[in-house]
Amino acid sequence: MSSIFLPPLAKVLVTGANGFISVWICRQLLEAGYAVRGTVRDPPKGDYMVTLFKSFGIGKKFEYVIVKDVASPTAYDAAVQGVDAVVHTASPVGAGGKPQDTINPAVQGTVSILSSSVRFGPTVKRIVVTSSAVSVLEPHDEPYLYTEEDWSESALRTYEEHGDETDGVTVYRVSKVMAERKAWDFMDEHKEAGFDLVTILPTYVWGPLLQDTSKMKAPNASMQVLTSCLVEEKTPEECGPYYSDWVDVRDTALAHVRALQLPAAGGERFLVSGGPFAWQDIYDALVTAEPPIPGIPRGSPGTKRTYGTPCSNEKSQQILGITYKVLSETVVDAIRSLDEKVPTWRESKERSV
Repeated sequence: MSSIFLPPLAKVLVTGANGFISVWICRQLLEAGYAVRGTVRDPPKGDYMVTLFKSFGIGKKFEYVIVKDVASPTAYDAAVQGVDAVVHTASPVGAGGKPQDTINPAVQGTVSILSSSVRFGPTVKRIVVTSSAVSVLEPHDEPYLYTEEDWSESALRTYEEHGDETDGVTVYRVSKVMAERKAWDFMDEHKEAGFDLVTILPTYVWGPLLQDTSKMKAPNASMQVLTSCLVEEKTPEECGPYYSDWVDVRDTALAHVRALQLPAAGGERFLVSGGPFAWQDIYDALVTAEPPIPGIPRGSPGTKRTYGTPCSNEKSQQILGITYKVLSETVVDAIRSLDEKVPTWRESKERSV
C-alpha cells in the first residue's frame, strides 16, 4: 500500500465548509494539493470562500454546492458524486429549543453523508467525521487521563432521565456521542461500503479566524470559552485549578488532513488536544505578548496549577504525526485575530457578560 492513502490531486468534499474549523481544513487541503468541494447553506458563504481561495484557481481547486438541510436523507446525494474522500464537519453546536432540535440534525446529518456515499459515491475511499472530546468525558473523583477508549455514558443517562429538561451542555454532549456512535454502527452494518471511517475529537478549539466575520459580533462557542476569562476576570481561587483542554484550530485542521492521508488512520478515533489549561495559563500567555495586547487581566501570577483530568494526545502524535502548538502562540494569535476581525467581542466587557 502506498505511504499516502489519499494522494494529491484527489478531490475532497468538506461539509459545513464555512465554519471556524472547516475553513482551515479547506485551506490546508488546498495547500496540500487537493481539490476541495465545500457544502454551504447559501451562496454568499460559498462566494466568500471562492474569493478567499482564489489564489488556488477559481473553479479548479475550490468549488461549492448548496446544502440547506443537512438532516435530509438526500442532502448529499449530488455532493458526494465524483469525490475521493469526505470530511464531515457540519453539525449544530446548540440549536436551542428542545434537545432533539440539536440531536436530530447531528445524528441524521451523519447518517445522511454516510448513506449518500454508499449509494452515490463509488469513488469515496475514506470519510473523516468531526466529533468532539465531549464524547469521552465522564465524571472522575481522582486524577484521570481520557483516551479514545472512553465514552460519555453519563451524558446519555442524564438525557434518558431528564428528557426535554436536559441542560444545553449535556444535550450537546449527547448529540456528539450519538452521532459518532451512529457512524461506527453504520460502518458495522454496511460492509459493502467502499470507504473506511475516521473520527476526530477536538477539545476546545482556539486560534485565528479565516471564516467570514463581516456579520459576527461575538466569537463562536469554543472561542467564547477563551474570551470569557478576559471579559470577566477569574478570582484567585479560580485561576489555578484545571478547567479543560484546548487545541489550536490549525492543528485541528491538520489532524483532519493527516487522517485522510495516512493508511494507519483508517478505522480509528483520535483525541486532538494541545494540552490542559487553567485560567492563569491564559493570563500569563497574553500579558507577556509582544507587542502588548491591551485590556488583558493579570489574574493571580504565580498561582499553583493543578491539572486533574486531561485528554491524551499520544495517539494523534504517534499515528497522525501532530506536533502541537504551544498555548502562548495559540491564544495570542486568537486574540489578535479577534481584535482585528471581530472587535465588538470586547464590548461585552462593559456588560460583564
